[in-house]
Formats: sequence, C-alpha cells, structure tokens
Amino acid sequence: MQVQPYLFFEGRCEEAIEFYRKALDAKVDVVMKYKEAPPAPGMKMPPPDKVMHAAFRVGETQVLASDGNCSGKPTFQGVSLTVTARDDAHAKSVFSALAEGGKITQPLTKTFFASNFGMLTDKFGLGWMVIAGGGRG
Repeated sequence: MQVQPYLFFEGRCEEAIEFYRKALDAKVDVVMKYKEAPPAPGMKMPPPDKVMHAAFRVGETQVLASDGNCSGKPTFQGVSLTVTARDDAHAKSVFSALAEGGKITQPLTKTFFASNFGMLTDKFGLGWMVIAGGGRG
C-alpha cells in the first residue's frame, strides 16, 4: 500500500510544478491537460489548456497534482508536506527556495529534535516543514 499526496492548485498547477522543479529539483513524470480527455457530455469542463492530472517526483516521493476546478484559489488547510534534507546546508537551500513568495511561520533553526527545522507556507498556500539531522522520524 502507498499513500500519495494529491494537490489541487485550482488553475496554477503548471506554475506550481515549475516552482517545485526549481525549488526541490522535482522531476516531472506526466502532465495531462483537460483537452486530452474524451468528451464528457453534460459536464462542465475546465479550460482545455489546464492540467487535469500531473505526477512529479521529489526525491523518492511521487506527488500527484491537478488544476481541479480552476477556481483560482487553492486551499491546503490542515496539511503540510515535510522535506527531510540530507544535511543543514541542503535544509537551508530548500527552505529558502520554498519560502520565495510565501510566508515563513517558523524560521529554520536548531531544535531539541533536529539540527535544523522550520515551517512555511509557499506562494500557493501549501504548508511545508523542512528538517535536517532529525532521527526521530
């Protein structure tokens, strides 16, 4: 069994994938647009150039994504994604990249459980935690 996050960016999916490609060195597996879907009579479809389904990898984890209904307002409440960095320098680099255009909720700092830990909300409203030197995961 596997649990994967499926993120709905409500019209900003391609922008988000590009952001994560740069910030996290994400590798894109697939991007399917609504225009590639067969006709669905009676269903209101989002604009044809928007992302119906995408998959990208961050390290060993595959993340799924879509533009959903293209409301323009993604909401990611009650969830954060966690990046376990390979070392403190990597944690600082990832944290800084993800924070660009977003909001830092807890600066990256040494804690009793990690050599570096911080929390932020990225420019899409998605919560992130970055940790290095943990060992209690």
